[in-house]
Amino acid sequence: MFRYLRTLSATIMASPITSSDIMAEFASNTGLSPSSATPRRYLWTDAFAVCNFLGLNFSTGDEKYQRLALSLVEQVHTTLGQHRKDDKRKGWISGMDEEQGKLHPTIGGLRIGKQMPERGAKDPYDDDLEWDRDGQYYHYITKWMHALTCVSVATGESKYAIWAAELAKGTHDKFTYDSGGRKRMYWKMSIDLSRPQVPSMGHHDPLDGYISFQAIQVNLASRGIDDPSLETEITDMAGICQGKDWKTTDPLGLGGLLTDAFRVTHLMASGKWSEGGKLLESILEAVCRGIEGFTHHTRLDGSANHRLAFRELGLAIGLKAVPKIQKMFEDNTELSKQCPQAKKLLEKLQQQGDTIMNKIVSFWSNPANRKGSTWKEHLDINMVMLATCLQPDGFLMK
Repeated sequence: MFRYLRTLSATIMASPITSSDIMAEFASNTGLSPSSATPRRYLWTDAFAVCNFLGLNFSTGDEKYQRLALSLVEQVHTTLGQHRKDDKRKGWISGMDEEQGKLHPTIGGLRIGKQMPERGAKDPYDDDLEWDRDGQYYHYITKWMHALTCVSVATGESKYAIWAAELAKGTHDKFTYDSGGRKRMYWKMSIDLSRPQVPSMGHHDPLDGYISFQAIQVNLASRGIDDPSLETEITDMAGICQGKDWKTTDPLGLGGLLTDAFRVTHLMASGKWSEGGKLLESILEAVCRGIEGFTHHTRLDGSANHRLAFRELGLAIGLKAVPKIQKMFEDNTELSKQCPQAKKLLEKLQQQGDTIMNKIVSFWSNPANRKGSTWKEHLDINMVMLATCLQPDGFLMK
């Protein structure tokens, strides 16, 4: 009997972790299911989580996953679209009344979801503390635009497409400003979007915005919706992106570039963005250079306590997009004419990336490596991004 139990225990321990198991635990941990009066919502993590639930719905046919995705969207809007419990301001951060706020929950942007309140207008700036303070991050907002676009595609409901557009339009003029005749962007804004909290520009923020706006506009047009229009905002973002070198050696940044490349390719393959070829090649070329720098300076055989899972997993998610991009090129010969260098760059990325991706996913799939301090300190985001790695189709949705 003892031998049987020991064998059973070893079998259970050796069972591979699944996306569905991770997302069930995430839903319970954060107050999504069962629903909590005080859920733990965080915009970046929740954007990936929404897409994961949609992916599980596609793969299993179980409608409970779509219900979880839609419940999460509602929780994010009612939590992060409104002022904090410890803020003297109450209600929707857009300033709308309760009824109008429910109809337009994203028009004033969405809070990050940090534990600490935002820095006050007269408070001194502290670089370390600012990482832990609330506000609005542009790169989080574009992730939520993507999640809403995916929900609108999955459900066929136009309100999610409109909410994505209202989020884009409602935050654009607050995050951008004129500088010497050219537009620039702030990295972090206050909750009410009245002042910058970090005035520098995120390296890939304009690129994320440009591609997200294009995807939203195409989605709206496919539904016969011409208001709101993002034409002005698209022009602004194209101008900010002009002449930029997207190279980075940061793994999370590299993964983001590859998911951007996937979205550009999809828009081009759909015949919706014929002029995206040069942008796509510039992204892929930057990733190839960045991957070389990453592999030269980064070891993937170190202790879990000295590694940040979500940053590595971000790269793995991006590398999962490479064969999907290659498949779109195989299925659509026009893409090679529009991007003559892309196939060669993609082949190089696959050669460089497969080993890296497998090492990352294998390492963080091992239960022993999920017991370290850095995994526990960033538990929600680590769990959700591992789930995305294991099943990326919801996030990398066509």
